Amino acid sequence: MVLRRRPDKPNGDEKNPGNNDADLQQLQARLDALDQRLDNIDSMVTAVAERVMSRPMVITATCPHCGKNMEIALIGTQKPSR
Repeated sequence: MVLRRRPDKPNGDEKNPGNNDADLQQLQARLDALDQRLDNIDSMVTAVAERVMSRPMVITATCPHCGKNMEIALIGTQKPSR
């Protein structure tokens, strides 16, 4: 989502002065949606970080250019729990 600032209009050119409330409500709705998305991303990243810290994790990826397989092992600093 991209938020762009609208150019300021002079006060005399304003055709619909009651439209500012609608614009503010729409902006508030967009900011609320962005906040919710950021909270969801934070929750996912936190869950992955907790999993990595509790036990080893191996990520396997294939290079899109040469086609080689790569394995990345992540090991946390905490002792694995049973």
